Amino acid sequence: TFADARRTLIQSEKKAVLEVKVLDEPVTVVVSEKGWVRARTGHGHDAASFAFKAGDGLYGTFECRTVDTLLAFGSNGRVYSVPVAMLPGARGDGQPVTTLIELESGTQLKYYFAGPSQATLLLSSSGGYGFLASVDNMISRQKAGKTFITCNEGESPCRPSPVAGTVGVVVKDGTPVVTPLAAATHVACASTGGRILTFEIGELKAMTNGGRGLMLIDLEAKDTLAGAVAYTRSIRIDGIGRGGKERDETLEIRSLNNARAARGRKGKAADLGFKPASVVRVE
Repeated sequence: TFADARRTLIQSEKKAVLEVKVLDEPVTVVVSEKGWVRARTGHGHDAASFAFKAGDGLYGTFECRTVDTLLAFGSNGRVYSVPVAMLPGARGDGQPVTTLIELESGTQLKYYFAGPSQATLLLSSSGGYGFLASVDNMISRQKAGKTFITCNEGESPCRPSPVAGTVGVVVKDGTPVVTPLAAATHVACASTGGRILTFEIGELKAMTNGGRGLMLIDLEAKDTLAGAVAYTRSIRIDGIGRGGKERDETLEIRSLNNARAARGRKGKAADLGFKPASVVRVE
């Protein structure tokens, strides 16, 4: 019609994908006991400087990067993930994690962790089973999260324990210090009945799709796993003593070696004087 060739190229094209680029910067994620979360720029903040709503307190702080991920562990074994870059700033009290995810009815958020995708965690349940998994394995694009820790009826997840690839709080000379964590070499299990078992971390296996895992400790009837922690030299067992008073006991390498056996054994009875409720890594 116009006596010359068409100049406009008409062809099928790929669907456009919107990418939001996040500037990689150091940030400290602050989580309260009631699940309020915020992110403060930089590292090295004094935990005592963070204020909370009345009746609330500090669950934990995580020194990470804006490109990392916050994981929230539900009582039903589901894991919910939120990009750290989406967290509210440090001004004010922050925002409830429940407003950033789709929490199933009747489910409660119990534990939190923020770190890089390559970080490895030890996951366990009160039934005495556990396995290793990376943060990347637990990330989901769905706000409803993903089922990851299999718990039988009456069981619940225990506090996740960092194994490698992240920073954490260790106690040096009586002072909590945030520092890069060396790769853990052993696992310590403590039951609510006061039994302790330690074994080499190489006896566990990684499960990229989650599940129940391997038996960590052979529990007696009515006994449950208070917690399992990956460590190098020492751990701290927290619990409740007489009169509801909070108690804790730090076990060094010598005591932990006395409880050494193969994974899946019953462990050794420990004279703690209180009922263990959780276990954390000291060093």
